[in-house]
Amino acid sequence: MTAPAASARTLRILRPAILLLFVVLFLMPVYVLVVTSFKPLDEADPGSAWNLPGHWSVSGWRSAWETLRPGLENSVKIAVSGSLISAVLGSLNGYVLSKWRFPGADAVFALFLFGMFIPYQAIMIPLAGLLTDLELVGTIRGLVLAHVVYGIPICTLIFRNYYVTIPDQLIEAARVDGAGMLRTYWSIVLPVSAPAFAVTIIWQFTSMWNDFLFAVFLGAPDSWPVTVMLNNTAGSGAVAVQYNQQMAAALLASLPTLLVYLLLGRFFMRGLMAGALKG
Repeated sequence: MTAPAASARTLRILRPAILLLFVVLFLMPVYVLVVTSFKPLDEADPGSAWNLPGHWSVSGWRSAWETLRPGLENSVKIAVSGSLISAVLGSLNGYVLSKWRFPGADAVFALFLFGMFIPYQAIMIPLAGLLTDLELVGTIRGLVLAHVVYGIPICTLIFRNYYVTIPDQLIEAARVDGAGMLRTYWSIVLPVSAPAFAVTIIWQFTSMWNDFLFAVFLGAPDSWPVTVMLNNTAGSGAVAVQYNQQMAAALLASLPTLLVYLLLGRFFMRGLMAGALKG
């Protein structure tokens, strides 16, 4: 066997082995989470984290659900409404900036992009003052508004890069037929926008669901999402640390984002790659 052939064969063997190693390393903490969540409290000990439960119990899941339920409901309200509003506004902005250009459109788009690089911490105080004046501090509506405004730049970028791949001839043909801006958007652009909507909804839903800073700074106990509730569970200061409840709570808090990606994930890479070679 020649040296190149031997090297190619070795590479074919090593590649899946290395990938399998990475998969095992990735799943190790997931295994500990799942196993510990089904242990009764007396078995949920860090010293036996790798052991299977001697007695399978769902007590940790029940207590985690009771603790996180208000936060889960708030997170659903914030993430679902906020991601949908962000996607619609980003779609309209991207459509105008790519197909109905106006004087200064490039400058406006540059300002949108600039908004992507403003850190949360830089706007917290003025944002809190604005929401206070609007009487939205400590409310779910205030958190939705903050996330939507902060997410508009990235949503606009995604849709703008996607819409530049739509042939301009289609837009011109619609104009010739007498269709205005909104009719063209509704009849031609929106029906082919599913991949871009999937990307923005996944992105915004994940960002809003995992947010902690806005929730703590702008929220209140009645509007706290699941991330704040999860943090309070981890730092409850109980005499006996309820590891089974904490592990179950961590899994409960992560399941919705996983479900969204499973439902829309097949559109994700398609929408991200659209416009990569154009515009």
